[in-house]
Amino acid sequence: MKVKPLALGQVRPCSVRPARRATVAFRTSWSPLVALSTRTPSTSGPHLQAARCRPHSTNSGSSDHRDARVRNAMQFSTTKNDKDKDNYTGDGEQPSRAPYVRTGSVFPISSSTLFDAALTSIVGLGIVFLGGVAYIAWYKKNVLDKIEKAFDGGYDPVLALADFEKGTPSRRLTENDQSLEHLRRKEQDCVDDIIKGNTRGHYYFLIGPKGGGKSTLILEAMRAIQAEGVSILDAHPDLEVFRLRLGKALNYEFHEDSQTLLFQRRDPREAGPALDIERALNKLEKVALRKAKKTGRPLVLVFNNIQHFNNDENGRNMLLLLQQKAEAWAAGGIVTTVFSSDDFWPCLLMHKAANRMHVLTIGDLSFETARHALGHMRLARNKPHANQSTIDQTVTLVGGRLSYLGHMAQMEDMLRGARDLVDWQREWLLSQIGLIPDCDDDVMDEQKWSSCSWLLLREFVRLHKERQKECQAAGLPWDPTELPSIPYGRCRQIMTRTDFIEELDRTNIISIGVKLDVRPDSMLILNAAREVVEEEGFDDLLQNVRDRIDEIESLHRTREITFKDLNTGDKIRLRVEKGPPRL
Repeated sequence: MKVKPLALGQVRPCSVRPARRATVAFRTSWSPLVALSTRTPSTSGPHLQAARCRPHSTNSGSSDHRDARVRNAMQFSTTKNDKDKDNYTGDGEQPSRAPYVRTGSVFPISSSTLFDAALTSIVGLGIVFLGGVAYIAWYKKNVLDKIEKAFDGGYDPVLALADFEKGTPSRRLTENDQSLEHLRRKEQDCVDDIIKGNTRGHYYFLIGPKGGGKSTLILEAMRAIQAEGVSILDAHPDLEVFRLRLGKALNYEFHEDSQTLLFQRRDPREAGPALDIERALNKLEKVALRKAKKTGRPLVLVFNNIQHFNNDENGRNMLLLLQQKAEAWAAGGIVTTVFSSDDFWPCLLMHKAANRMHVLTIGDLSFETARHALGHMRLARNKPHANQSTIDQTVTLVGGRLSYLGHMAQMEDMLRGARDLVDWQREWLLSQIGLIPDCDDDVMDEQKWSSCSWLLLREFVRLHKERQKECQAAGLPWDPTELPSIPYGRCRQIMTRTDFIEELDRTNIISIGVKLDVRPDSMLILNAAREVVEEEGFDDLLQNVRDRIDEIESLHRTREITFKDLNTGDKIRLRVEKGPPRL
């Protein structure tokens, strides 16, 4: 029986679903539908589909014509399946149709695509290079502008922090009280000239005991000019912390905010804090030159409490770096550098290379000035009025130290507070250099330091008492807050150990002046030492400790000779023969 195929125009797709076979329908005389299919790749991709069809009508025609149409349809289906096989990737999905690719440049300049690509790359690299150069130039200028802004008037971090408590409503003072808050000292005029930039060609070193008013003098001078042209920072033993403080004072980020760090392999801090500080000071020098042309006066940079630097190689190298910059800036008249310290060792170290350094000593107030200041401080703090006798006894006990006077002014009972402060100072002194009779050899070095320190303190007490007797015998006015002083060379002879003086200065037991005169650190120290020295049996205790130290050192220098294998009755004969003296 012959199969009567349908014409292609009479076949209509009716439903589409993913399948693995492409079907072509034929009409037979005995069957409603016979399917002839071709095998397709085993996949369920979106582009591989089979059409399920059904006939609509029949069309008569010659068998040859119908056979030709069937062959053409089968050939078309086979060709399409072969193309799908070639594009099949094997991952379960048929790739989409490849887009049309245009050959050549988008904006062709020449007929050569290689030349167009090279020219485009060169232009792109040139734009990136010029953009980088422009950014670096802008960044360097912005760094200098930020440092210059740090010296503008109106705001300083240290000054704002110092004035914050006074600016609160509960602590805001009237104009009259503000004039009494800090009495003007004789050193204030000199410090004002330095901070205002009226002095050129020098840099300054302020030295004095802790709490003597060095920082107060500097802040008062800065407050008078709204910190214009002035910046201040505190030293720190860790140079990394000091580096950050210097950056904060100068408004300098040490290139840590630069976008060029994305293209650098080395960390900016890899070089160490010393080189970063050198870079910051070099930037400051450029700003100072630019600022001096505008204002005609130098900038002022204050390094406060430089005694906090370690007295080791790193600390001494940092002081040398700062001093070299201070010398160069003072010679050019562009920056005036101010150093302040409680201890003497930085001054002694910087004195070796100093050519333009001036040293100012900030000491305690005299007895009359201290009495006047304490009375006005109590009035400024709304405390009840104290009689003159109480004020005199309080000043006699605590001395003319501004920090102690301010502490006493806040107390209701000043005399009791002063005595408690002396007792606390005595106990602290004994905890540092207390004497231990019949000490063991393990604490021999500590007792050496303690005994030598008490020799010096006992001499201070003796000089203070003699000075009081001389003034009373001669009928001269006597200042009970005047601290006795001993020359540095004489202190070396009294203590018999030269290396202990610096440690006493660092511990704030003694203070060394610019003229190398040694005195007790404060009146509290002198009164506390006087109470200990005047106790019964102190001289015997001190001599006992010194004798014990000599015994231990003698034992360390003694050598024992042991003889073995000796029987009863054996004799040992030692003979020492001294030869003739050698010329």
